[in-house]
Amino acid sequence: MSRRVRVRFAPSPTGPLHMGGIRTALYNYLLAKQLGGDFILRIEDTDQNRFVPGAEQYIINSLKWCGIEPNEGVGFGDGPHAPYRQSERKHLYKEFVDKLIASGHGYYAFDTAEELEQMRKNLQAQGVPNPAYNSVTRQYMKNSLSLSQDEVEKRLVGGESYVVRFHMPRNEEVKFHDEIRGWVSFNTSQLDDKVLFKSDGMPTYHLANVADDYLMEVTHVIRGEEWLSSAPLHVLLYRALGIEEAMPKFAHLSLILKPDGNGKLSKRDGDRLGFPSFALNWTDPESGETSTGYRERGFFPEAFINFLSLLGWNPGGDKEIMSKEEMIQLFSLEKVHKAGARFDFEKAKWFNHQYLKMTSDAELAADIKEQILAKGYDFDEAFVAGFCHLMKERAVFLNDLLEQGYYFFEDIKTFDQETLKKKYKKESRETFNALIRVLSEMSDFSAAELEKGVKEYLTGQGLKIGEVMPIFRLALAGGMQGPAVFDVMALLGKEKTIARLKKSLDYFDSL
Repeated sequence: MSRRVRVRFAPSPTGPLHMGGIRTALYNYLLAKQLGGDFILRIEDTDQNRFVPGAEQYIINSLKWCGIEPNEGVGFGDGPHAPYRQSERKHLYKEFVDKLIASGHGYYAFDTAEELEQMRKNLQAQGVPNPAYNSVTRQYMKNSLSLSQDEVEKRLVGGESYVVRFHMPRNEEVKFHDEIRGWVSFNTSQLDDKVLFKSDGMPTYHLANVADDYLMEVTHVIRGEEWLSSAPLHVLLYRALGIEEAMPKFAHLSLILKPDGNGKLSKRDGDRLGFPSFALNWTDPESGETSTGYRERGFFPEAFINFLSLLGWNPGGDKEIMSKEEMIQLFSLEKVHKAGARFDFEKAKWFNHQYLKMTSDAELAADIKEQILAKGYDFDEAFVAGFCHLMKERAVFLNDLLEQGYYFFEDIKTFDQETLKKKYKKESRETFNALIRVLSEMSDFSAAELEKGVKEYLTGQGLKIGEVMPIFRLALAGGMQGPAVFDVMALLGKEKTIARLKKSLDYFDSL
């Protein structure tokens, strides 16, 4: 009998959610939606020392902005397996610990931090590059495998601090199938006796992860490549607990690689090269430093997740622009790449540009209304929609619309002086005055009629359009880039167009 598909995104609230985490959440979401299953948000906060205030709510807000909302979990409503914060599930883990100790797969360790540090130093002095608490070193340490049963009981009754470690078997092959990488094999001689339960009564990631995935009936664990080395321990835990039949399928996602050089993309790369690392703005509660998010940079959430989806996954074919519904339909773990995907911010900007162009003029007008009002401009819905229509072909971000086209709302701040010196001659002023008179007599100020009327006049005067229109563009927009001149004139309207032309030409004459 097949089980209902259940996946989870399980971040730790130790800081802002990196875009790599968003991609992991996205792939979980896509699989769940495609297979009619459940997507859970679980907060893994067992390491209270690394807890960062505000990080949990930031994770929730990021998922909401991206439109990849879980259907149960912290911030999204309780399901049948609440609570979804591991710190609130503390009472559930002791049963698993006791079961491991009773079966001999777990053991008590009473070593102090100083003793552990001394062990590491001794091994390093002997030439061991990576000292570990394992099948060899455990016999020289203070634990329930090296001490007598009476001594162990005495320490436990006396309330001595301890941890519970996994009793890693020696020199065994642990083999499991990864949905992305195929069959993966580890030898236990390469693995140490991980701590499963800490002296503060909290489980570590490894035990809590396995216990919660089992209790929440998770069928697929889709997570980053950095957790691949933990997978053999998790497989062994399922076996040791006698719940191997409920073990989920594993899928370890490849890394998102930095744009230049080798290695995993990090926040430092974003700071160095000038692109965001997080979905939303994040202010560090300790330093007060703010990191810009994709939302605040002017990205559409749809463009952001479309771009992210293809960092490591290819549905086949040349299609790149996909709605969320198309991604759900096309997604499969079999088409997720084993190799890392190199991050390219220029490509991210290209995606945003495509989405901006596809957005209706009315929607764009609504999106920038707040910006317009904040600058003290009047908001006329029809005018702003027309403005967006003219500007969106060149804009990459929402913020670009007003930055590039501010001259539709206020006087020109600066003119392209170099072009002005080359193109404008004071002796041509009368030609421009005559053209202004032509414009003032036109009853239809549409772009098509303006173009027709101006061209007819210039032809009649034996003038070329290339001798006149660059100056008109400079006079109306300040530079040579932007929408077609006649479109600019039509949107500004007759009164503003004529007033601006006269004012700019007076300025040109004064130079």
